Amino acid sequence: MSTASTRSATNDGGSLGSLPLLRSERIWNGADFTGVNISLAIATWAFLVGGSTALLVGFQQGVAAMVIGNAIGLGFMILASVVASQRYGVEQYTLLRPVFGLVGVGILVFTVILITEMGWSSLLAIMVGRAVTQVSNSTFGTDFGPESLMVTFFALAAIAVSWWILSRGPVTIGRFNKFIAPGLIVVTVFLMVFLVLNTSWDTLTGAVPLAPFEDERLNFALAVEFNVGVGVSWYPVMGSLARLTKTPKAALWPSYLGLFGATLIAQVVGMAAALTLGDSDPTVWMLPFGGPVLGAFILLFIAFANITSTSSIVYSTVLAIRQASGTLLSGVRWAWLCAAFFVLPAVLAFFPGFMYERFIVFVTLSGAFLAPMCGAIIADYFLLRRQRVVLEDLYRHRRESAYHFHGGVNWAGMAAVVVGAAFYLVIYNPVTLTALPVFGYITASFPAAIVGGIVYYVLARVLYVRRGVGGYATTPEQDVEGRA
Repeated sequence: MSTASTRSATNDGGSLGSLPLLRSERIWNGADFTGVNISLAIATWAFLVGGSTALLVGFQQGVAAMVIGNAIGLGFMILASVVASQRYGVEQYTLLRPVFGLVGVGILVFTVILITEMGWSSLLAIMVGRAVTQVSNSTFGTDFGPESLMVTFFALAAIAVSWWILSRGPVTIGRFNKFIAPGLIVVTVFLMVFLVLNTSWDTLTGAVPLAPFEDERLNFALAVEFNVGVGVSWYPVMGSLARLTKTPKAALWPSYLGLFGATLIAQVVGMAAALTLGDSDPTVWMLPFGGPVLGAFILLFIAFANITSTSSIVYSTVLAIRQASGTLLSGVRWAWLCAAFFVLPAVLAFFPGFMYERFIVFVTLSGAFLAPMCGAIIADYFLLRRQRVVLEDLYRHRRESAYHFHGGVNWAGMAAVVVGAAFYLVIYNPVTLTALPVFGYITASFPAAIVGGIVYYVLARVLYVRRGVGGYATTPEQDVEGRA
């Protein structure tokens, strides 16, 4: 592939998603990407995760569940998304073509990925609306309820601002994050110090869960599973962001340590506040926790961080939509494509209680599909292809590409997702809350990812590798990763 054909880095999001980026075209160093990840990790949703964990377990078990869950989920997510995208400078959904086929990628993008990211976008926007109305109630004496039209109004305003930032591409997103990330660090550290100074250890460890089930083992397993789902839920966005980093080190360490450390601190604060104040919603406890003035400032600042988080996560998803649609949406302007994405989140903003009431269900159900997806991707890239991808074949059409599959679908990949998700739902059903006894020992996402990887490895070898289909027999001479 010629140098001229790969040059595509501009401040326009659509252009950045078209072709592989040269090393010289990548815009973020380690500090930049750390800022992006901290801005993603520390927003009101992270405090809500901590508060939701407090529904199930106490403080010590909650910390253990969050450490274990995030470590596992982020581990799978980074191996499946960040490594290959950074190495080749390719948008992560383009790199999925060898795993699921061109049509298969489209199916997953327009179902699992789109629903997941629209759900997160609506949740973040609604949290902005709830935060602003809480501050208004405290400061001006208004009486806006958690499901009032004013919550919807401010949620729609948050969506509009997110669209404005997003429509200007990742450079603009990065500029906002340079301001937001340091502020979030200061705010979170302050909340942690304030918590330590005003809450005794005995009070924290003695606080009981807010709404646990009768089975203590089930509570802990569900708390771990919930946090694994949180870690895996980063998958739809991280690869496409990591491709903008200049070196592997600038991508890997900020991805894991930035997300893990920042998320964990915010979650611990959220959980501790929920346990001591009796409410899992950070837009409710943050005002009495920090006081009417300081608490209001902190809540509004973190609410604004939700907007930059939304811009970052939607950037990758809109790129995925454009790539997965083939030529159908290639001519649509980036700003209009971004606006189309926000239509459903805007509709959901009129039902602000919907996502809140189903937050744990939403996260765990997303993990049921994302975990086996990650397992299949890891098996493909690390085991079968040995981290080698031929860039030209990613962009060739149909039979001209080594990654062509009959009907455009790699059935090994699709079967891995379906079987892994089914395995997950048999072990634990987040809708009915029924679980097999084994769930208390192994949870569901971790084994679902393993099952997905095994199914993919076996079926790919049987259906394609032995027949020389799918470009699995890549040689080092074919590897064109070492471009200037």
